[in-house]
Amino acid sequence: MAEPSPSDEKAELVNHVVAFQGYFRVGRYSFRHTLFQGGQSRVIVREVFERGHAAAVLPYDPVRDEVVLIRQFRAGSYVAGRHPWTWETVAGIIEEGETPEQVVRREAVEEASLEISDLIPMHNLIASPGACSETCVLFLGRVDSATASGVFGLESEGENILVKVVPFVEARAMLDRGDIDNAAALIALQWLALHRDEIRARWR
Repeated sequence: MAEPSPSDEKAELVNHVVAFQGYFRVGRYSFRHTLFQGGQSRVIVREVFERGHAAAVLPYDPVRDEVVLIRQFRAGSYVAGRHPWTWETVAGIIEEGETPEQVVRREAVEEASLEISDLIPMHNLIASPGACSETCVLFLGRVDSATASGVFGLESEGENILVKVVPFVEARAMLDRGDIDNAAALIALQWLALHRDEIRARWR
């Protein structure tokens, strides 16, 4: 069987209702879609977790060769039976009228008291496409990590965020040990590992 062209893969929305609306929203969708062997599927019904779209930035100091990571309590990790405090990149939800670049600059100040000087796009990803509509635009952000430390976040949003400066070699070791299980942070650090020499030469 010949490999299908993406242009031949088509889906049709049959129905959509809001199944739940609280702090987040869950939509119930009915679809039909083309089949790889030809023809069309039956109507399938799926609930989708909808929280908007996000942008994230891995703060990096190319002179000191350090990244800045943040750590905070995460309800999803708790419910999954994992340790509920996770090492992460700075991130936030893109509000109406905002660009991803504006979001990461704002969140860097709110979550880590950091000013981002330059941004390099890394990836635009969807972490759990089977169940969640959220996408995340990932950036590498140039910072001066010399004074990065402390506890930040918006009290009005229940945030309590620890900021930690980590030498890149230690961040890489954290990846190897499995200390980082946040998808955006893991992908961003792996991207930096692949492009680090190039970035340090570019940001001298």
